[in-house]
Amino acid sequence: MSSSASAPARAKAPPPLSSGRRRGGLRRLLRENGLSLALLALFLASLLGQFLAGLAACNEERAAHGLAALAAADYLRGGEFLSSVFENWESEFLQMAAYVLLTVFLRQKGSPESKPIEGAEEVDADPAAASARRDPAAPWPVRAGSPALLWLYSNSLGLALGALFLASFALHWVHSARHAAELAAMHGVPAPGLLGHLAGAEFWFESLQNWQSEFLSTFALVVLGIFLRQRGSPESKPVAAPHGSTGH
Repeated sequence: MSSSASAPARAKAPPPLSSGRRRGGLRRLLRENGLSLALLALFLASLLGQFLAGLAACNEERAAHGLAALAAADYLRGGEFLSSVFENWESEFLQMAAYVLLTVFLRQKGSPESKPIEGAEEVDADPAAASARRDPAAPWPVRAGSPALLWLYSNSLGLALGALFLASFALHWVHSARHAAELAAMHGVPAPGLLGHLAGAEFWFESLQNWQSEFLSTFALVVLGIFLRQRGSPESKPVAAPHGSTGH
């Protein structure tokens, strides 16, 4: 018997993925996650644009005061840039949190953004029902059966958006106070403290100018959706749907 026959059998290595299979996997990834990837790319491009434009504007103002230009790294970690970033995040998360919670209780006849005026929808179903707990595809907090865990998971979207709003609000406050201190130093006047800045008009002007625009845009989406359509969008009713029909 030859040595090759007596040697233990070796497991065959799996064949390498062909370029066609890799391309297929990439296409599937893009198809299944295209919306989030496109929004993430737009966010990063916009953030970069904000940084570059803000740096240029900051250095133009410094030049007008006879000051040296600020390095990109210094502007990136400075109060002006970070305050403006979190100021906008704060308003966006407030808008989303308010929208998610208000649509639980309030209705708008004819709007695709509203639940039906009468009756309940699938989103109103009781997750504690036995049929839901027995579903193997249900999220594990549903299957676990703990009332506290189930309540937390049942409200997790609103809680997460509320927490993101509070975190962004706090970061806006801190960095807005830093920026106010930087401006005070530039003009040789005393800088307000954190609490003093929170009580001041400038901080609330920064916040409320964004809050009002977010609520206006949400109002426009809710009301325009009654009469206008966008074929193919889940945010719109079907093109042939009557104006008075509510929901998708």
